Amino acid sequence: MRRVAQLVARGLLRSRVGVALVLAVVVLGIVGVAKVFSDSAGAEPGLTGAPEQPIVSVSATIADDGLASPEPTPSPKTSPGTAVPASVAKAFGRAWVNHRDVTAEEWYAGLLPHCTETLAEKLAGVDPAGVPADRLTGEPVLIPYADQIVDATIRVDSGLLRLRLTAVDGRWLVDGIDWERA
Repeated sequence: MRRVAQLVARGLLRSRVGVALVLAVVVLGIVGVAKVFSDSAGAEPGLTGAPEQPIVSVSATIADDGLASPEPTPSPKTSPGTAVPASVAKAFGRAWVNHRDVTAEEWYAGLLPHCTETLAEKLAGVDPAGVPADRLTGEPVLIPYADQIVDATIRVDSGLLRLRLTAVDGRWLVDGIDWERA
């Protein structure tokens, strides 16, 4: 027996295949011994100790934190006697596309009643010849984000005019402008 052990040790442990075989036999031996001494010798295959009823992970008395119903859409607030966001967006859009047969000063003056001071400063000195549209082809579509912030999109002959409106002291004014090619 001793002689066999010496031969095995010399021959098997010198090659990678031999080492792998010895490790496999050791692992199988450990698994076999564990099966013999385990408590689940007569149990059904599958999970052991599984609950008989579903596990409740949420309390029925605490509000659900999932999106069960969306937040109500904010309704833009307008002061009495002032224009609603859709009217302001349309008036600004008309003035914006009115860039032919007018001077830069006239074009700019047409925008001023409908925009914030911040936007007016950005538009000062802009050449209206660069306006990429000539006419409005649709009505404003509003997307309210808060009581005092609304986005409006208006179809123009060359794409979409996107406006950001904000309520300044209850009066709606355009505060941002962008254009998207169709």
